[in-house]
Amino acid sequence: MNAKQMTLDEYISAYSSPEDEVLSDITRATYRHVLNPHMLSGHVQGRLLAMLSHMIKPTRILELGTYTGYSALCLAEGLPEDGQLITIERNDEMEDTIRQNIALSPLGKHIELIIGDAKEVLTDGKWTMENGLFDLVFIDADKREYCEYLEKVYPLVPIGGFILADNTLWDGHVIDPAYDRDQQTLGLRAFNEQVAADERLEQVILPIRDGLTIIRKIR
Repeated sequence: MNAKQMTLDEYISAYSSPEDEVLSDITRATYRHVLNPHMLSGHVQGRLLAMLSHMIKPTRILELGTYTGYSALCLAEGLPEDGQLITIERNDEMEDTIRQNIALSPLGKHIELIIGDAKEVLTDGKWTMENGLFDLVFIDADKREYCEYLEKVYPLVPIGGFILADNTLWDGHVIDPAYDRDQQTLGLRAFNEQVAADERLEQVILPIRDGLTIIRKIR
């Protein structure tokens, strides 16, 4: 392959491990049949999520925002045989698509889908007590509510556990004054500021795709 004829994104994709057939099929179906297909994690970020999951070795994972199930399947790659991933999706119109996609993979047996507002689900004390702690949390839901999501999931993560937050650079809008009145941009700016100021956490933002923040709970 001639590197001079490639964009940097194409080069990164070409030299990263490929997505499997199930993920590739989900990608194609999402772009053909679902609104806003750019919301899909996609090949390179999907491989990063899978790699991080393998590195963290979580027993239990919580995901806020399922979309079509692509990221859930990537994260599930790092689970042990008795591991579990719970994913919460607010859009009930996506339920059939999500369940169909999850069923395509043997990893689907590890995944439990809950349809509902993540803030309400996580406020249910009985639910959180029954489900215990999560070694890894992935936040990829309503950008305006990231700060509230963080406070909801913080008690569910053990010391040393990880929280991943997607879209934290928001196509560069977080530093663009033209978006000073955009509520999603304001939500992400507030989240980034809150995380940076929180002495209970340490974090790094990776400029992959739309920005991915890796957060570790240290106290």
